Amino acid sequence: MATLMGKKIIVVGGSSDIGLGVAEAAVRRGAKVIVVGRSPERLEAAKASLGPRANVETISADMTAEAEIARLFEEVGPFDHLVSTAGSPPPGSPIGQTDIAEVRAFVDNKLLGAVLLAKYASRTLNPGGSMTFTSGINKDRPPVPGGAVVSAIAGSFSYFARALALELATMRVNVVSPGWVDTPMFEQLAGDMKPDLFKAMAARLPSGKIATAADIAPAYIHAMESAFTTGQTLNIDGGQSII
Repeated sequence: MATLMGKKIIVVGGSSDIGLGVAEAAVRRGAKVIVVGRSPERLEAAKASLGPRANVETISADMTAEAEIARLFEEVGPFDHLVSTAGSPPPGSPIGQTDIAEVRAFVDNKLLGAVLLAKYASRTLNPGGSMTFTSGINKDRPPVPGGAVVSAIAGSFSYFARALALELATMRVNVVSPGWVDTPMFEQLAGDMKPDLFKAMAARLPSGKIATAADIAPAYIHAMESAFTTGQTLNIDGGQSII
């Protein structure tokens, strides 16, 4: 099992939600963390929340802009691990009412953003390093109606990682697939219904609770530290995928 002490880790989407939880966990293990996001204000707030002694830098970049991704990796230079939790609220309309422009924007941000990250990360990732992407429970338990698009995109990450793990060996590539997580993004999705939805789901889950970002972060740490884990999708969903 490798250690993260002194390693340089890029966390894309690290200014909030699960990404910030991963950044916090990596900092506690002595890593140098580069937090990447679109909003300079949120990046500064994230850096402040990690504490004045944390070895943290921030870089603003848009995952849909190739030139910005190229600049990100040029600025960072050689590094050890990439984690991407970047995303946006998914389209959720029934297929008959699907807004294709909305779907394309989601694909650009989530899937093509991951492709761009892999394209440029592969050029400067240190030997023995890793990339970890994020899918989600919708690949296994899509909401009906309206879950077909997000299910297809989330599910594609497992195959993306398997293929990249072979293509880029001995670099490692994995995916973390969370279930429901109590983050601000879920509030955007559920609104006032969130408390009732969480209560009902927690009662069904084998874990008996809805995850926090701190509950999910250890899966990303494992993917970085476990030198023998590659091409895998790590489900960390409290048992949601089996109910």
